[in-house]
Amino acid sequence: MHQAGGTAMNEAAAENAAPLVIATNLDDVQNERLARHPRGPRIVPYSLDRPAWEIPATADVVFTYYRGWAGAPSEPPPGWPFRLRWIQIAAAGIDAFPDWFFTGPPVTSGRGVGAIAIAEYALAAMLAHEKQIFDGIRVTGAAMWKPRMLGRLHGKTLGLVGLGAIGREVARRAASFGMTVLATTRSGGGQAGVTIVRSVAELAARSDHLVVAAPLTRETRGIIGAEILSQARPGLHIVNVSRGALVDQDALLVALDHGQIGAATLDVTTPEPLPEGDPLYRHPCVRLTPHSAWCTDDAVDRLTAKLFDNLDRFLAGRELLDVVDAQRGY
Repeated sequence: MHQAGGTAMNEAAAENAAPLVIATNLDDVQNERLARHPRGPRIVPYSLDRPAWEIPATADVVFTYYRGWAGAPSEPPPGWPFRLRWIQIAAAGIDAFPDWFFTGPPVTSGRGVGAIAIAEYALAAMLAHEKQIFDGIRVTGAAMWKPRMLGRLHGKTLGLVGLGAIGREVARRAASFGMTVLATTRSGGGQAGVTIVRSVAELAARSDHLVVAAPLTRETRGIIGAEILSQARPGLHIVNVSRGALVDQDALLVALDHGQIGAATLDVTTPEPLPEGDPLYRHPCVRLTPHSAWCTDDAVDRLTAKLFDNLDRFLAGRELLDVVDAQRGY
């Protein structure tokens, strides 16, 4: 009886406890959905009238995009981390945040939310390259009705710079096309059907398509540079779906102009957008898209599901998903 009474008292206390305060700079759709969570958190949108790093001191939790953090100071605001018990980043990458951001409570990321969508983009980019979709194959009159020799993915080699959530999804799809899949990975983990190689240089030398899907860290910044490009297999097609700064864009242009590589499909650049007149806009071997590989008609729902999963875990005192290791950079 005593145990049952104690349980009832605990449940009553939980019901009467103050609601969880979530400070957020997410969009209105996510904020409205969070406000409808069964546990009734109090949602405080805060960055419309203040910088992203000026988090309300009354917040228990922060849900944030990376936007607005680029100008954050190198030192934390006075009183950091206030009363925060958890920080959820909606994006997979953490490169926009200052070092002090990770000195407080646990930080979790949106790793994997866009992995399938981005993997489909990478496969589409490779298919478009092989099938010359962007290179005038479309017939607009009878005079153009002449067969052209097209490429294929079957039997080609895919190199993956990074074997995280995105890399794994790309690998699964590439295997179904009959591609040989190679990868480099810092984590040391493998995947069935994927051969781990020692270096990015070896990867570039052996691959027909090179998909850059690693996080941006001190070690990976500029990793696709002149040295790697000089060792690339002739005709290599580079697809960057990670961060623009992983690729040295000046070295990329030189390699394209000198025929060291064949083409590049870039969903990300540095900066974004590129300034007017940048040579990447007009280069015949470059295909640019505006950082939209992740953006599909279910993107909002996928993010909501991730946020709710971790929020449920936090409220239940269970292990959170995708806790960031600031030392590793992801």
